[in-house]
Amino acid sequence: MAASSGALSGIRVVDLTAMVMGPYATQMMADMGADVIKIEPPAGDNTRYISVAPEQGMAGVFVNVNRGKRSAVLDLRSESGRDALQALVSTADVFIHSMRGKAIAKLGFDYDSVCAINPNIIYTNCYGYSRRGPERDGTAYDDTIQGECGLSYVQQLMTGEPQFVGSIMADKVAGMTALYATMAALFHRERSGEGQEVEVGMFEAMSSFMLVEHANGAMFDPPLGPANYPRAVAPNRKPYRTKDSYIAALVYNDKQWNAFISAVKPKWLEGEAFDTLADRAAQIDRVYSLLATTFLERTTDEWLELLKELEVPCAPIRTLDELFQNQHLAEIDFFQTVPTPYGDVRFPGIPTWFSATPGCIRAGAPRLGEHTAELLDELAALDAKRSQ
Repeated sequence: MAASSGALSGIRVVDLTAMVMGPYATQMMADMGADVIKIEPPAGDNTRYISVAPEQGMAGVFVNVNRGKRSAVLDLRSESGRDALQALVSTADVFIHSMRGKAIAKLGFDYDSVCAINPNIIYTNCYGYSRRGPERDGTAYDDTIQGECGLSYVQQLMTGEPQFVGSIMADKVAGMTALYATMAALFHRERSGEGQEVEVGMFEAMSSFMLVEHANGAMFDPPLGPANYPRAVAPNRKPYRTKDSYIAALVYNDKQWNAFISAVKPKWLEGEAFDTLADRAAQIDRVYSLLATTFLERTTDEWLELLKELEVPCAPIRTLDELFQNQHLAEIDFFQTVPTPYGDVRFPGIPTWFSATPGCIRAGAPRLGEHTAELLDELAALDAKRSQ
């Protein structure tokens, strides 16, 4: 594994998470230089087996969210497994898990038990629902949380029926929330020396995420309107069909609107009160509908050329496969090819940039238990050193 120079270099993370929410959080820690030790049961993280793979146990989703980590197989039902984890905890800065509260406590690794071993540790719980509420022991998956947090409902406002979005958004938003919460706790420890327990619920993270714009009039007392942001849920808010394909475009502020109207001179404008952003916002679905008729008049390339000249935000509708050949991403070296024992892997890169402490993808994802012996040897050497 390559030497680390990222902003989290020197931070050790003991990672008992599985699937996507927790592993995505710790993947970003590993990218930023942390030594992330992934603790797996003998059967491994289930995500190892759920999509295409160059070899058994190295499925694409797993490989992406577990890159740069070390894997140790510990059977926490055994005394030796628990002893090894306790030893690792004593060396760690962060302990993060995605088990139910009762389950982690039964194994002897709830916050009080871990804090007794390492009082300065940052202990992050990744739950489906906060343990402080009545749903504390509820099972949560991305689909169910999309339904419960209102995401499927706002899709219904747009399309006429409840839908999931084409991404495991709840898992990823909750993972990013777990990352920033853990980083905030580490920052507090840097200033005060005080460790603490952190809790991140997928339902709470997504409820907060959805209500950024959709709380809207419902926030006020008395309410000024329902909990939704009309522009975002307008049925006609969708890519515009052109003569030959589709385009994503937003003729939004007054400068963009006036430039567009002056250049295109749509026939439907006469008699309409669309002069200001406030005017358009009040009847946004009609505006989208009228614009849709105009976009049918030219090809996508013609619109792209004109809209870029007018400084109106626009983009072609790209496939995910096309991102791997995207010129902009290529020129910023977004993708990073990493040699691994199971072949070269072209990873989607780190989306942030640091002038002094850049991150990097130091290695591919580990095979199941690849570093167990290495880590146990490290712990034995540390124990011998302490005994001298």
